Amino acid sequence: MNASGPDTHATLPETATALSPLLDEATERGLKELLEKVAPLIQGKRFHNVIDLLSLASDGVDTFDDAMVQKLMKAYEEGVGAAWSMSNAARFAANQTATAQVPSLLGLLRVARNEVVRRGLYFGLTFLSVLGRQMKDDGVE
Repeated sequence: MNASGPDTHATLPETATALSPLLDEATERGLKELLEKVAPLIQGKRFHNVIDLLSLASDGVDTFDDAMVQKLMKAYEEGVGAAWSMSNAARFAANQTATAQVPSLLGLLRVARNEVVRRGLYFGLTFLSVLGRQMKDDGVE
C-alpha cells in the first residue's frame, strides 16, 4: 500500500504486511488460520458457489417489501386458521361419535334435518366434486 491509496498490484503477503500494524497478534493469527481453511475452496473455485448463494439470499431479501410480507403473513394465518378449524372439528366429531350408538339410515336422515349438518354435507360434497373434477382434468381415473 502506498500513501495515496491501496496498491491494486500488491500481493496478498504485501497487503498483509502493510496492514499488520493495524491488527493485533490474535487478529492476525485468526486471519491466517481462516485463509488456510478457505484456500482449498478458493483454489477449487468452490468458494464462488458460496458467494453465489449469498448473492441469491441477498436478492431474495431485497425483493421482500412490506406488501409481500403482509401477503405471506396473511397466507400463513389463513393456513394455520384452517388447520386449527379442521383439527377442532375432527376432535369434536371423534368425541361425539365415540360414545354415541351408530345411527340407522333413518337416524342419519333425521340428523340431516339440521341446517348446520346440511351445510357441512354440502361443503363436503362440493369439495369432493372439485377434487373429482381436478382428477378428471389431470387424466387420473
